[in-house]
Amino acid sequence: MYSPGPIPRHSGPPAPAAPIRDFLGSGPRPGVSEGYVVLPRSLAEAMPLPWQQHMAHLLHEFHQVYAHLDWPEYRVVPSRRERLVDLDEEQLAEVGCIAEIDADGELVYRERNGRKIEQPERQEVLVSCLDPIPSQHLNANQDTPPRGFPVQQAPNWG
Repeated sequence: MYSPGPIPRHSGPPAPAAPIRDFLGSGPRPGVSEGYVVLPRSLAEAMPLPWQQHMAHLLHEFHQVYAHLDWPEYRVVPSRRERLVDLDEEQLAEVGCIAEIDADGELVYRERNGRKIEQPERQEVLVSCLDPIPSQHLNANQDTPPRGFPVQQAPNWG
């Protein structure tokens, strides 16, 4: 049976048409880049149990829907933004740049293809860094010798 009155309006703002895109694009978020959303496994596994259950359900549905795609294997590298002029030689090589002294004795930065980088002091790049997110497996083998047997302590007879 239908009510003869008007349909009650939902209180609050209208639901967005693209909530994930809107949320991820609303400002800087940890683990979010232009093309990816990265969730550290150690943090996901440390969430409260109800959150984990919701997340597992959503991931299950996500993978069911997109299982037909030809998924690559992803390699996630912790990185941080650094100014080009603050990088050492190894880091410059990692981002595909070199620093050299030109004919005028000036320090210049170049891309792999030789193109000079204008205003390198304003150029920021992503360079790999140590992962600051704790991992449950980080020190799992810290007290275990390579063969897996505990080191026997010599008795201290005093």
